[in-house]
Amino acid sequence: MQTPHAKNVRIKRRYAHYLEEAERMAPTSVDQALAAIAAFEASTGGRDFAKFRIEQARRFKRQLEEQTNEKTGKPLAKSTVYARLMAVKRFVHWLAGQPGYKSKITYSDADYFNPSANDGRIATATRERPAPTIEQIRHVIETMPAGSDIEKRDRAVIAFILLTGARDDAVASLRLKHVDLDRRRLYQDAREVRTKNRKTFSSLFFPVGDDIEAIIADWIAHLKATLLFGPDDPLFPATKIGLKDGLFAPAGLDRTHWKNADSIRRIFKEGCTSAGLPYFHPHSVRRTLVQLGERVCRTPEDFKAWSQNLGHEQVLTTFVSYGTVGSDRQAAIMDSLRSGRGAGTMNDAALMEDMRRLLEKHVSMAKA
Repeated sequence: MQTPHAKNVRIKRRYAHYLEEAERMAPTSVDQALAAIAAFEASTGGRDFAKFRIEQARRFKRQLEEQTNEKTGKPLAKSTVYARLMAVKRFVHWLAGQPGYKSKITYSDADYFNPSANDGRIATATRERPAPTIEQIRHVIETMPAGSDIEKRDRAVIAFILLTGARDDAVASLRLKHVDLDRRRLYQDAREVRTKNRKTFSSLFFPVGDDIEAIIADWIAHLKATLLFGPDDPLFPATKIGLKDGLFAPAGLDRTHWKNADSIRRIFKEGCTSAGLPYFHPHSVRRTLVQLGERVCRTPEDFKAWSQNLGHEQVLTTFVSYGTVGSDRQAAIMDSLRSGRGAGTMNDAALMEDMRRLLEKHVSMAKA
């Protein structure tokens, strides 16, 4: 086993503090950056970073191109290679300004970690991401059993994400007090909920059906009346593990939160399998809701409210990150336009002008 270079260990620790405190990166992002740096360090044989040579960057790139995925046995994805190269590039660029390194490393040295232009375009290309239809999600919910406490919880999890569009990690950390059934409101308090970028915001239930709301209402009533849960208890408690016939097995619900969203993804996967559908992950439901909004929203203000309900500060985020038109829908729209019929709901000239102005406003805000 290679002995760690003490000087490298110290500078990596300083860099980790820099990412956490100055760049305000999440711990998981810092860990990913350090893992990429460790891979580069291993490729140099653990040499002192201050003895950096351009050939080391070239060798590291060749090794990444030749490396295979441990699970699939296939070459690493271009996006994976790109992410690792960029993590090391940022580290070397930072090193160039540090005492003891700036006389030996130049800022331009970091550029040698750039992938080829073609590989960079492949890695960063925007690709169509499939999303389930409302009908498919409903089918999964309808086919799920709801006899035991665990089964009730699992069905309610999928119904809740459809109803609110909340991210899976946030859902895993929600408490009963965060849901207001009377006002149809979800309050995501970043002090207690693991929201993205630790943003606090309120959202209202999406119009996906009274039956979906009823599932959540019944679940919350079950938690309060039957399991005697209070406001600070988890909305979706973790599974309690006990002994059955000398083996560990599920034994009802605990009063603790899930530590992460892994269990929610498992629930989605098992639900899709039981329903005879391909697996769709929890986050894809947000894309489904965006597509629903594109059909039901009649004005730019409508869509702005829909966007805010997903936690987006700018409607442009909803359009760019979630609003890509699917290939089937794209073909239908183009066929309609070719025949002169028009395909969208927002085809009024004044309405389109309002949308154009709204987009221009948000583009200018994003550039500011």
